[in-house]
Amino acid sequence: MADAVLFEGYVLYPYRASAAKNRMRWQFGVLVPPAWAPAHGEHSFQRTEILLEPRGAATLFLELRFLHAQRRTVQRARADGSFEEVAELQLPDRVLVPWDEGTEERVEVSVPVAELAQSEAVFPFFRPAREEVEPVLDAEGRTVGRLVRRTERIDGVLRLSAAELEGPYRVSKLTAVVENTGPWAPEDPSATREEALPRSLVAAHLLLALSSGSFLAMTDPPEWAKGAVAACENRHTWPVLAGEPGRADVVLSSPIILEDHPAIAPESAGAMYDATEIDEILALRTAALTDQEKREARGTDPRAAAVIELADSMPPEVLERLHGAVRGLREITGEPPGGGGSGGGAAAPDPDTLFRPDTPWWDPAGADSAAPVPEHVTVAGVRVGAGSRVVLRPGLRRTDAQDLFLQGHTALVEAVLHDVDGGVHLAVTVEGDPGADIRREQGRFLYFQPDEVTVAAAVAPGEPA
Repeated sequence: MADAVLFEGYVLYPYRASAAKNRMRWQFGVLVPPAWAPAHGEHSFQRTEILLEPRGAATLFLELRFLHAQRRTVQRARADGSFEEVAELQLPDRVLVPWDEGTEERVEVSVPVAELAQSEAVFPFFRPAREEVEPVLDAEGRTVGRLVRRTERIDGVLRLSAAELEGPYRVSKLTAVVENTGPWAPEDPSATREEALPRSLVAAHLLLALSSGSFLAMTDPPEWAKGAVAACENRHTWPVLAGEPGRADVVLSSPIILEDHPAIAPESAGAMYDATEIDEILALRTAALTDQEKREARGTDPRAAAVIELADSMPPEVLERLHGAVRGLREITGEPPGGGGSGGGAAAPDPDTLFRPDTPWWDPAGADSAAPVPEHVTVAGVRVGAGSRVVLRPGLRRTDAQDLFLQGHTALVEAVLHDVDGGVHLAVTVEGDPGADIRREQGRFLYFQPDEVTVAAAVAPGEPA
């Protein structure tokens, strides 16, 4: 799971350096040099605060993990044995282009918890600047070019402290601060992010473990600890219990908000570095890339090349596993589901009209035996169904700007729809909308809940009510 955090968004579909979405790199957990941070809205530090219950002479083990951006340039060999920098180098199996690679870095420390209560522990660290050259050979073993990788120096510090809290239990608040202390300050005030990134800690996060004792869950602490948890200050990071459910001796403090005990789906066949898509879509799209696109992806980064090989070699049975999985079922009752985004949180319909838990919605064999879906819903005592006219009153709590533009306009109800959680939705077209016929033909309606409409009075179509 920590590896997923480390490489989240590392390279995005279609996995080519030339793709627009891959030109803005490194989005999570970036700790930039402190002299550059204030004027550009970036951060130079992370602060994690979490409660722990140490037992005996407990030792805290901590691992800081981050990526170090490594700038790669491409050079072509000349006839005289020298090299010239080029925008790309065409090879039979790949196209090599300039790219920022990420090398994995770790800072590991261990310290008795009792010592942290006495004084702050400070652990400075650095990674030196370096340059590496990799020759590029053709099929006959002749040098046709080379890759030059340059890495800038990174300086940082890790600060640890603990304070025992008053109360009925032996609980301490642990504070862990990660700082970029690099002295780099650009001479030009307009220096770009691209110049700061090689001197930054990228995707920085912490793994913490206790030799004996446990951490308290920050998202769902016991009642007696809620006040102390609320007083913890976490900046630019989010600590959660890690490992198998039931364990409380390991914490992952991540720049991405996670739930306690996060896990990779067991169906996932490998890393695809793009959590904005599901594995099935990514695998199918990647397999459908042209040969030229795949050559570019292979030359972009070794990890991108591995994704191409994964998609090309994935057997049908593995791809079928990605199509969907049911993690668990719950009985649907007549209580309001609550919450949700635009169109969520409807008032509860009659429980007798809901899908029955003994005929699951996802089981095609049981679809015909499900309870009938009503075609009407009651709004303020009035029966509303297909053909009814309503006035749109989108709620501020669960709507978006596009819905708000329709405040007070009349609409025609096209259908009353029910979701698998028992929510009721009115599919509507706005009266006076010149595209209403197209919406009907394509089935692309606007959706509101019964408590977001009122029954229309006698007003002219398309006029605000």
